[in-house]
Amino acid sequence: MTVESTASAIPATTTTAPLRTPPLVQGGAPVLGHAWNLVRDPLGFLAALRDHGDLVRIRLGPKTAYAVNDPELVGRMLKSPEYIVGGPLWDTLEVLLGKGVATSNGQVHRRQRRMMQPAFRPERIADYARVMAEEAQATAARWDHGSTVDVSAEMFRTAVRIVSRSLLEVDSIGEKADRISDSLHTVFEGLYRRMVLSVGPLYRVPTPANRRFERALADLHALVDEIIAERRALGTGQEQDLLAELLRAHDETGEPLADQEIHDHVVSLVVAGAENVASTLAWTFHLLTEHPEQERRLVEEVNSVASGRPVAFADLKELPHTRNVVTEAMRIRPAAWIFTRRSVAETDLGGYRIPADADIVYSVYAMQRDPRSFERHLEFDPDRWNPERAASVPEFAMMPFSVGNRKCPGDHFSLAELTLILATVLPKWRLSPVESTDTATKVGITLHPKKLVLRAQRR
Repeated sequence: MTVESTASAIPATTTTAPLRTPPLVQGGAPVLGHAWNLVRDPLGFLAALRDHGDLVRIRLGPKTAYAVNDPELVGRMLKSPEYIVGGPLWDTLEVLLGKGVATSNGQVHRRQRRMMQPAFRPERIADYARVMAEEAQATAARWDHGSTVDVSAEMFRTAVRIVSRSLLEVDSIGEKADRISDSLHTVFEGLYRRMVLSVGPLYRVPTPANRRFERALADLHALVDEIIAERRALGTGQEQDLLAELLRAHDETGEPLADQEIHDHVVSLVVAGAENVASTLAWTFHLLTEHPEQERRLVEEVNSVASGRPVAFADLKELPHTRNVVTEAMRIRPAAWIFTRRSVAETDLGGYRIPADADIVYSVYAMQRDPRSFERHLEFDPDRWNPERAASVPEFAMMPFSVGNRKCPGDHFSLAELTLILATVLPKWRLSPVESTDTATKVGITLHPKKLVLRAQRR
């Protein structure tokens, strides 16, 4: 569950020398500029940007944006009050997320985060783990020996049920999960095009693609309203789930939260808690089919700890290799891969001048695969996260949950969920690709395999 980050007040200014103008990356297309590169080959383009400098300028249509490619500078930016959540990504995501905790800034964000934080205390994660384990076991029980499984769809359904039952206390989510999945995938594809090609009037033309996007967006918002209405009908009492907390909460004036604010928070939770987790799980299962030795070690570790019984939350601390597999999958195949910021005022970042109201882009996908930070950077190597090796990773080179005072509040929730699902499914099922599998990367607001169909064989 990723809610991306701005952060604590560390001054941006680090030099008294005259500020430089970041170099402009050459190339691009007429009119569209480097937005064309971000449509044709976004991952390759972003990975190559550091060869042009630690901080460079790119052209996105008529606008100039600043791409930060060095982990230290990214970390400095995220920890500076001079940069806020904004820019093409968040401007685009506001269509989906509204004014919830993911897109707000300043005092509004701090208030929203304070309301949510109690739901992610360590003792609450232990309670949620019961639901995680139940849903993981139900997923594993649905499969038949020799059957083919659409792993991306299965993991999305599982993640939606977990976030809904644990944070929203909605038990009827199963019937809505497929609709949420279909709607989100359509919306995410449309949002990515809108982010890199900022030509708003074109998206109001009633083309088939635009109509699909609008229908999917409307259906998703309607589903969230149904979820809230169902939870409100159940009553809140003393329940501690997050939605109950929001329904009981009051703003600074003592008034209950507006229905729209509650709606926006729930959308943020479902999006982050379902799409990001499901994509990470899909990539992890795929990577393990390519690295059977890592899968064997994971299964042996789980079996040695659980001895055939269902894995529980208390077991997680005894599963270091399983945790390393999750961490390495998030490094090499991050779900959330591109982020943007906006400068509040003219400022200095690493000796470069950043003008006021500038759009800034950075990619954790590019940073986490950079050979300057990671030995054998394209190799899936969970052992790199053993303590003696992990200490050599540069600070900020690996940030799947971001950093600063807007670090994802659900990081421990997500890590427990990812680990429990892998530790429940893999000791029961050996998964292998079938002919229709297509593991090419499907690029949207998140990254996921194009068609991950695997054959399930009972161990």
